[in-house]
Amino acid sequence: MTYEVWLPFRPDDLDGLPEELNYRFWNGEQEFPADPADCAFYVVPYMQPSDVSVRPMADMTSVQVVQTLSAGIDHVQPGLGLLPQGVRLCNARGVHDASTAELTLTLILASLRGIPDFVRGQDREEWRSGFRPALADKTVLIVGYGAVGSAIEDRLAPFELARVARVARSARETARGPVHPITALPELLPEADVVVLITPLTEQTKGLAGADFLARMKDGALLVNVARGGVVDTKALLAELESGRIRAALDVTDPEPLPPGHPLWHAPGVLISPHVGGPTSAFLPRAKRLLVDQLNRFVNREPLRNVVLTTGS
Repeated sequence: MTYEVWLPFRPDDLDGLPEELNYRFWNGEQEFPADPADCAFYVVPYMQPSDVSVRPMADMTSVQVVQTLSAGIDHVQPGLGLLPQGVRLCNARGVHDASTAELTLTLILASLRGIPDFVRGQDREEWRSGFRPALADKTVLIVGYGAVGSAIEDRLAPFELARVARVARSARETARGPVHPITALPELLPEADVVVLITPLTEQTKGLAGADFLARMKDGALLVNVARGGVVDTKALLAELESGRIRAALDVTDPEPLPPGHPLWHAPGVLISPHVGGPTSAFLPRAKRLLVDQLNRFVNREPLRNVVLTTGS
């Protein structure tokens, strides 16, 4: 039996694909490349809306693997209940570590050193000099200490920080030091100068950075969200920003994309980038390596990487 694979890349662009599989190119177009019922391995198109990603899933009666090209899986969750039992859902852990960590550091430095204000001044031919905070000697709290969180700390290491505090769902030890459980946030937030959100969006983390969370942040602290917009309560964040008590740098927002006229666009002390943590030149080679490896594992009946869940279990 020849298994069909739906890919969002042209098969000729991926070196090392196993010859035993039949490949179909689909990147979210209206027309499907073949009958979804014949698809055994579905690679979800990257950076497409949830309704596009989910659209063929109800008819994928033979699918065995759904592979996302993002670390988050929230965009395919609406379709999981449409799949047969036993389908393995795999994410792209490791593909976006470098890009997202780079952007995180960019947002932190740009916000602290006032780069947006310099750009506005340049546009107006104004010399906007003055005192700005440095990253050196600051305490950074990373909320969601997985692969990307660790990559962020890698890039923070040379900046002479006072401390890096790490939070994940449960406590553990790492070579760098302890990872605190999420229940420790009330004690850790008041100590942090920079709070980085890089946790998945789940029922437990939706609205995690709400009024109480934000109120515990110290005066003048910077909130950086490179996770998902829904991790932050937008209304509560706007209240804090408009008071001038904290600042924010956001690669993701709720709603997203942020519509024209939304008050978050012009809130004081906020820097917004349009969800660009992942799509960089670093994405494609890492995504291709992951897919080639996964498909060879699939053909050879070897354990797949990054299995997040199995439907029906």
